[in-house]
Amino acid sequence: MSIEVQAVAGGALSDAEVGEYLDRIGLSGRPALAELTRAHVEAIPFENVDVVLGRHRGIGLDAVVDKLVRRRRGGYCYEHARLFAAVLERLGYPVRTVMARVQADRGGPRTHRALIVDDQLVDVGFGAGMLVPMPLRDGAVVDQAGWEHRLEREPDGQWTLVRPTRAGEERAYLLDPRPSQPADDEVAHHYTPTHPSSPFTGQLVVMRLAPGVSRRLVRHTLTTEHADGRVEEVPVDDVVDVLASLDVDLARDEAAALRDWWSTQDRDR
Repeated sequence: MSIEVQAVAGGALSDAEVGEYLDRIGLSGRPALAELTRAHVEAIPFENVDVVLGRHRGIGLDAVVDKLVRRRRGGYCYEHARLFAAVLERLGYPVRTVMARVQADRGGPRTHRALIVDDQLVDVGFGAGMLVPMPLRDGAVVDQAGWEHRLEREPDGQWTLVRPTRAGEERAYLLDPRPSQPADDEVAHHYTPTHPSSPFTGQLVVMRLAPGVSRRLVRHTLTTEHADGRVEEVPVDDVVDVLASLDVDLARDEAAALRDWWSTQDRDR
């Protein structure tokens, strides 16, 4: 499979900005791809705080760098992928931006952004679900922090990502390997923080992944899932303290606004 290098929309990073990013994730120099992906996922949370507060500034590269690097916040797939692709390009990696249809078996939308780098699927923004790249090879199985993920090639050339769940397996998304365009990102991103059917508009979603443990806050429950099958679910009262434990550090005005929003939410929903 040939790799097409695609420039990241919205500009490129400077060497100084790449240095800031590497400092943010605890690396230096020109790390290997797997080292970069692991460090990114472990350092930068998946979260949608700005969406529920109505403060999202979009997915322009300047806004993403300011938020995820300088303000040391997190984001969701468009922000993670935009930043990571820009870093990879500056470091000399060939990058192709691609789109995926989430929950394809249930009619999910084509709203997820991932990357293909050197014939590997790189996805640092899928709900903190993957730590390392996966080779684009039919039947390839890769351990992702203790959970085996598998890629299956479809007859039409698309790829299905299969991952384990408590009930067995699920087809997490259907990936189109053809290069996406900046307009695809803008349209899909507009849906994600604004449409009432989007999972990110009416509920807080925060996810973290580390070897052997996955933590996720959805609505009012913090779920900790271990690779050995243990699951712990705890109701959340002080949302700001829980976010801090998930490495989402809010400024004072953000914390106050989130507590105000949190107080209006229906706990029984």
